[in-house]
Amino acid sequence: MSTYSFLKEKVKHHLDLIYADVDLPLSHQALADSLLDVMRLHSDDDVKVRSPFCNYWDEEDIIMITYGDSVLQENQPPLKTLQKFVKTYCRNTINKVHILPFFPYSSDDGFSVIDYSSVNESLGDWKDIEDLAEDYGLMFDLVINHCSSRSVWFDNFIKQEGIGKDFFFTASPDDDVSGVTRPRTSPLLRETETANGTQHVWCTFSHDQVDFDFRNPNVLIAFTSIIREYLDHGAKLFRLDAVAFLWKILGTNCINLPQTHEVIRMFRTLIEHVDPNVIIITETNIPNRENLTYFGNANEAHAIYNFSLPPLLVNTLLTGCSKHLGSWMMTMPPARNGTTYFNFIASHDGIGLRPVEGLLDDNELSQLVEAMASYGGKVSWRTSDIGTKKPYEINITLFDAMSGTVEGRDKWQIDRFICAHAIMLGLEGIPGIYIHSLIGTPNDLERVENTGQNRSINRRRWDFDELAENLDSPHSHHHKVLTRLSQLIRVRKAQPAFHPNATQFTLRLDYKLFGFWRQSIDRSQSIFCISNVTDKDYELTLSDINLIVTDDWVDLITQLPVCTHTNLLKLAPYQTVWLSNKNEIADIL
Repeated sequence: MSTYSFLKEKVKHHLDLIYADVDLPLSHQALADSLLDVMRLHSDDDVKVRSPFCNYWDEEDIIMITYGDSVLQENQPPLKTLQKFVKTYCRNTINKVHILPFFPYSSDDGFSVIDYSSVNESLGDWKDIEDLAEDYGLMFDLVINHCSSRSVWFDNFIKQEGIGKDFFFTASPDDDVSGVTRPRTSPLLRETETANGTQHVWCTFSHDQVDFDFRNPNVLIAFTSIIREYLDHGAKLFRLDAVAFLWKILGTNCINLPQTHEVIRMFRTLIEHVDPNVIIITETNIPNRENLTYFGNANEAHAIYNFSLPPLLVNTLLTGCSKHLGSWMMTMPPARNGTTYFNFIASHDGIGLRPVEGLLDDNELSQLVEAMASYGGKVSWRTSDIGTKKPYEINITLFDAMSGTVEGRDKWQIDRFICAHAIMLGLEGIPGIYIHSLIGTPNDLERVENTGQNRSINRRRWDFDELAENLDSPHSHHHKVLTRLSQLIRVRKAQPAFHPNATQFTLRLDYKLFGFWRQSIDRSQSIFCISNVTDKDYELTLSDINLIVTDDWVDLITQLPVCTHTNLLKLAPYQTVWLSNKNEIADIL
């Protein structure tokens, strides 16, 4: 069987599973042919096959998360200013950039897309995107669950004519939707007057974000076309936004359904035969066990967001106790070859709390929420399965979240902030750093007041010249944060033991510490990553970590040798050490 014929059969098999319970107006084979045609996969000559010796990622991969207009300069498209910022202040640190939705939109700072095929003219154009793609691996958002109620597609739904007239999921107000998992407290159904009468459109997130109906194969074809277009413009990573909610079946919780997983597998099949090096990352802000299922059998997402990490790590540093973080780490399975975790501790949204359901109890969650509120944070709420309101997300900049502990503010803000990143940068997986963490942006309360949206607290738009003045001033905390984080990143990028798939074991230590051990794939390098998560000095007994005293060990961060004769290592408050028997830093600093 030829490569192309095998691909056709594989795509048809995906469709057989997706549409097993749906009567389609065309055969599954005809739909498979349409999808392959949209992806311009017509023959063996068009089909790419991945080399078994090619790696998706390595220890040098660091992703910066940013909006297209996070940095502005007068008389310059923001995307060009962003490129200027990265080239000026992220040299030898960032090699991939996740530009959050840069399309025309009506709400949710880009996640209510009006037109998937154009760049928001206030940001720039496709040439600006392609220019960035020449120097950095770009992550594009595929906002796949919903679009804007102001889109042409939804206008056509209202008119009941043209493309989009049957693209949206509807239900009856009499349907029992009490078991549907909701990330918001707004009503699920939006009453909409159409040319065919009143319909009630499903809105998982807001009434401006209308959900697609993937039971209609034309929706699948439309998104396949969008994927192909993004590949043509330089996408190297796809972030599947809110994908867990994609497929709906009345009478279920309408999240994580088998058809959703199969759609992702099918997209992976199509994408990897156009460009075998493109990575799919699923954005599924759900409890940890459910999140892990998006790896599939190493045939679904290449990477999954490690959503439990931000709240657990923040909780660790606020309480000075690593018990829950360590327990969670011990339960995390190592990612199989071809898969990895996407680690982050701050994002454009906030600190999600659903991923720690079952990990932190109600009292611990309340303590965390109260501490964040005392440092200027806001709280977003959702409706639970039993109809009560529960905290869904804490909205705060990570820099201000690290202002103190549960006991109050203190002098360790920057050190605590750097400690959080040192832990994240050492973990198995690919690190993602939000631009406002990289430069130490504080809460933007004025923007919250102007927009009325809690998430605006961590979405400041900097004037480039003002930001440059801060970053270039040695006395500014922005300069200190960027300098220290850049140094940590450069150290990390030189260590084979920090390959995203290098071996990782959690160390059993006093809860005042958090530690894990990494070993390079070729076993040539070991690194003990140990952090003091308290505001007190701590003396670590080296024998507690079974460090081999016959080797020469060095702390990669400070470049100081470890004295194994005393069997003691003193850690200052919030200090992290990366103890290695192989120093790979000399040539990069």
